[in-house]
Amino acid sequence: MTDILTIVLGAGEGTRMKSETPKVLHKVGGRPMIGHVLAACAAAGATVRHVVVGPNHDHVRDYAKSVDSHITSSIQAERLGTGHAVMAAREAWQDFQGNVIVLLADAPLVSPDVIEDAIASLNAGADLTVVGFQTPEPFGYGRILVEHGQVKAIREEKDATPSERKIKFCNSGIIGFKAECLRTVIDEIKNDNAQGEFLLTDAIEIANAKGLKVRSVECPFMTVLGINDRGQLAEAERIFQQARRAHFMKEGVTLVAPETVFFSYDTQIENDVIVEPNVVFGPGVSIEKGAHIQAFSHLEGAHVGPAGQIGPYARLRPGTNLAAGVKVGNFVETKKAEIGEGAKLNHLSYIGDAKVGKATNIGAGTITCNYDGKNKFVTEIGDNAFIGSNSALVAPVTIADGAYVASGSVVTENVEKDALAIGRARQVNKENYATRIRARWEDKN
Repeated sequence: MTDILTIVLGAGEGTRMKSETPKVLHKVGGRPMIGHVLAACAAAGATVRHVVVGPNHDHVRDYAKSVDSHITSSIQAERLGTGHAVMAAREAWQDFQGNVIVLLADAPLVSPDVIEDAIASLNAGADLTVVGFQTPEPFGYGRILVEHGQVKAIREEKDATPSERKIKFCNSGIIGFKAECLRTVIDEIKNDNAQGEFLLTDAIEIANAKGLKVRSVECPFMTVLGINDRGQLAEAERIFQQARRAHFMKEGVTLVAPETVFFSYDTQIENDVIVEPNVVFGPGVSIEKGAHIQAFSHLEGAHVGPAGQIGPYARLRPGTNLAAGVKVGNFVETKKAEIGEGAKLNHLSYIGDAKVGKATNIGAGTITCNYDGKNKFVTEIGDNAFIGSNSALVAPVTIADGAYVASGSVVTENVEKDALAIGRARQVNKENYATRIRARWEDKN
């Protein structure tokens, strides 16, 4: 099998984003744009992945490393064009044997199929392959000029003749090379143009002059949509979400109002799950079959077991792990919580840094007091326990199996199995005292 090197160009400043965050770290579906591209490269079988970053973009390089520690990087010290960026990555390709695919980090919707098609073209005999798309509105895009199957050049809008401007086959920015071809043409690219840049597209005419075989493959426009500003970022998000909604419904998930549900890149949902309107899935969510996610719930870093019932207006934060049949109701928040099978947290509670046993009932308004201002502590509640409404459980504390906590209690000590804990002041009724209070008000008026 031929080795594959992907070079992802991510050194641009992205000034039109008007952001201190590098453009390629802006997110689509909860994942930075460059992360989507790197994932597509891996899925397409890249044996080596390399990124080119700007001189002050250590966080882009660090993010790539967090994706996979084997990803290598180089710095493009000056932004002098795509050809210059590939020159900056010389260490990655100078001794490489195989196929080299150059991609743009700001095209987050690229699919593995697009990369695989470029690789297939190289394996079929092309020395250089251009990935293009058809569009009825080609204004502003470089036109791919093809004669008898040979790509002759890519002509930019300002340089194109009237007849060339009518061409609707346009450059996506993805170019594939046999490694030997890249080494042959790259140093002949010059910057004698109006921009003063080394343009990788010039490699096509250089390859033609050397008698090399230059081919093209076609892809859907939306898979190579480039992002330059916030409007285009929002359009990419729209396309991403539309595709995810269609995928889940095809797989047997009911979306009551699909256009109001938002997914992350890694959301996992099994069949026979029902998702009501206005639900947001942040990164790291998995939902097992038969669960019901009710309206206006927000889930991130959470697992919902089979037949779970969530919401409405529930918030599941990272580290939440719900076993089968758990109910988490309206205005309940969980964080780093292990909840046992059949447990119920139905109303107005915060359960954080906690372990809750099977079939336990958490009453309305229950709070696990897990933070002392510096450290977090764990609350453990056993099986078949009952926590009365408006209770405060001050961690670290353990409530054993079958124990009861009386409503309104502040629990600061462990509760033994099957015991009843009452941690509140004794009620005192003062006869006719309400009358005295009202009289006091009347005197003031």
